[in-house]
Amino acid sequence: MSTQGPAILLIHHNHGVTDNLKSEAFDYAELGYSMFVPNLYQLLCYPGKHHLGRGQDIQKETSDPQFVAVNNKAWDFLAAQPEVDPARIGVIGYCMGGRLGVHFVAQKPAVKAFAAYYPSIKDEPETPIRPRHPISVARELKCPSLIIYGGKDHLSPNDVQLRVWQGFLANGQPLEWHFYSEGLLGFVAPQSDGYQPHLAKLVRPIATEYLTRQLEV
Repeated sequence: MSTQGPAILLIHHNHGVTDNLKSEAFDYAELGYSMFVPNLYQLLCYPGKHHLGRGQDIQKETSDPQFVAVNNKAWDFLAAQPEVDPARIGVIGYCMGGRLGVHFVAQKPAVKAFAAYYPSIKDEPETPIRPRHPISVARELKCPSLIIYGGKDHLSPNDVQLRVWQGFLANGQPLEWHFYSEGLLGFVAPQSDGYQPHLAKLVRPIATEYLTRQLEV
């Protein structure tokens, strides 16, 4: 009998691999997942255990394709672990990680399921650093998705969220969309100014149940 099980690649937010994401990974590991939280900034040659206050500057000089490339390396490492079933790997992204996750998952058809907390998708033009808008890229995903947004998200206001929703609907895959009218950007992250513990407590079981169902834990 195979001893391989499901796994999750967790793509961090703007602040890097913070303590709350380590705790999140530990909680999922207790549920039976192999977890990997790569420090994308370190992989891109920005040293440090975390990058509080530095993430925006790093994003301004690092292209989306560069982020996708290091996520591909992280995926390959995770999928190669003997305890991991490569057919049962999901991706979770938080804020920046949700936006980058759209780009990563779109070019990685092996992803079994995608979940994103308030992906930081803005109404902005395409540039050499951001050559494709994530709303267009969302149309290319080939797996189910769970998207969680707050109604008071200042980076992705409601009109942008509507376009994000339409982009995900267009890919033809199952979509679970959760919207909380009072939610701020970063409402599950304790280090965020928008942290709302009551919402964080509310959405965790939703994400957990979704991933359990999709990855067959």
